[in-house]
Amino acid sequence: MKKEKEKIRIVPLGGMNEIGKNITAIEYKNEIIVIDCGLAFPSEEMFGIDLVIPDVTYLVKNKDKVKGIFLTHGHEDHIGALPYVLKELNVPVYGTRLTIGIIETKLKEHGLLNLVELIKVNPKDIIKLDSISVEFIRTSHSIADACAIAVHTPVGVVFHTGDFKIDYTPIDGCLADFARFAELGKRGVLAMLCESTNVERPGYTMPEVSVGETFERIFAKTKGRILVATFASNIHRVQQIIEAAEKFGRKVAVSGRSMENIVAVATELGYIKYEEGTMIGIDSINRYNADKIVIITTGSQGEPMSALSRMAASEHKKVNIVEGDLVIISATAIPGNEKLVSRVINQLFKKGAEVIYGELEDIHVSGHARQEELKLMHTLIKPKFFIPVHGEYRHLKKHSELAQKLGMAPENIIIADNGDVIELARDSIRKNGAVISGQVFVDGLGVGDVGNIVLRDRKHLSQDGILTVVVTIEKESGRVAAGPDIISRGFVYVRESEDLMGQAREIVKEVLRGCEEKHITEWASIKSNVKEALRQFLYEKTKRKPMILPIIMEI
Repeated sequence: MKKEKEKIRIVPLGGMNEIGKNITAIEYKNEIIVIDCGLAFPSEEMFGIDLVIPDVTYLVKNKDKVKGIFLTHGHEDHIGALPYVLKELNVPVYGTRLTIGIIETKLKEHGLLNLVELIKVNPKDIIKLDSISVEFIRTSHSIADACAIAVHTPVGVVFHTGDFKIDYTPIDGCLADFARFAELGKRGVLAMLCESTNVERPGYTMPEVSVGETFERIFAKTKGRILVATFASNIHRVQQIIEAAEKFGRKVAVSGRSMENIVAVATELGYIKYEEGTMIGIDSINRYNADKIVIITTGSQGEPMSALSRMAASEHKKVNIVEGDLVIISATAIPGNEKLVSRVINQLFKKGAEVIYGELEDIHVSGHARQEELKLMHTLIKPKFFIPVHGEYRHLKKHSELAQKLGMAPENIIIADNGDVIELARDSIRKNGAVISGQVFVDGLGVGDVGNIVLRDRKHLSQDGILTVVVTIEKESGRVAAGPDIISRGFVYVRESEDLMGQAREIVKEVLRGCEEKHITEWASIKSNVKEALRQFLYEKTKRKPMILPIIMEI
């Protein structure tokens, strides 16, 4: 009877109803293991925010139970929050060689490298804890060394796919371990957490090798310089670009900090291979004819500070786009980045470059499983219960429907939200409460010091501007000694709106006189009266609502 009452708790702290910020806690008795620790990129309304990381308050409160962070692969949406989270939660981090290599570079930048225990594992390795064992199983993805994770507990196995695709011809020759998936399925998997990114797309994802064939075809007919923008972490793509360059006698340079870092790590670990003399520094590109150069760069998402964006805007110190250049954008725009990418493409065309992007050629394939691949994973694993993860609500819903078409009962599927506590017993699955979760904003060196109120103010300022009212009051008499002066920023240009500013000053004087007559000396009351009177006046005159900031000085 005792074993019947035993439960596993699954707590997603990110990656539900959103793309990115993937992090999930799995808890059995007094042990918690954390799968992934990713970040998300800010949306347009998050003014000035650099990164978004998960709220790990629940893990910090239970830090004595947390046995480690286990990473499926080295993409930012799965490892990017580690430098911030490890400052609050110093636990061992487990990952494959490339994943740990990328993390070492990150932690070095944050001054944490010697403070954190990083443990390299290989696919098929099993980490034994007190009651739980964590198994790494090789999968295919758009980065090398990606793994699924099977968590073995006395209640049953919880299987997390990580990000994956089914690729029968991987660039590195390392096939996903289908035999182990099938073996686990045969023995019985209690619950599966499966990624949902491409669940809306029918069929199969094209193999990565197809992109290499396209590169060779394009390189063969190109006379000028070639620039390829892609994700820095997609080292299989980088490898294929290098091989195409070598085939046609071109030298290869890399540009962009993240690209340089990851190529250096991947080369050192043997994931990227090239002939001696192929790679050159970005400083050396002008020593060669244009038809002998390939530049691999960051900026496939149009990020304003990325290498490609700076080249397109003529702000890059080493590379100028010239007529005859061919730019290949080997990626699809992440939802929300379409305008940024479009702007860069337009700038490149204006400079006389030819640009290949989007559907013009098969220059990009996804790293995520489509419907038929997801069906294969479900069929191999045969889970009793299912939790779709890694997607917006529509993705999770579609994935739930796909599982039902494969014969799973609706009551055995949970569509969760971040923070939900999912209780899993041998014969039941249910939501049971919630823990603190959400997003923490990183702005410069500040982590969590910008909240919703600050963001609301930034939004207000961006839309309506600010009006600052400065007035000096005599402390004893309460009379106005100087001012009021009105300063406008982002609202109206003062010189062109002198009448409006003059009227606004009179309104403020009137309010101050009224306060003096009524013996109102509290600063808060005076400020409130000034703000209210000005707000009404300005809205009547302009139908705008700038932020009004009264400043009172006493003498």
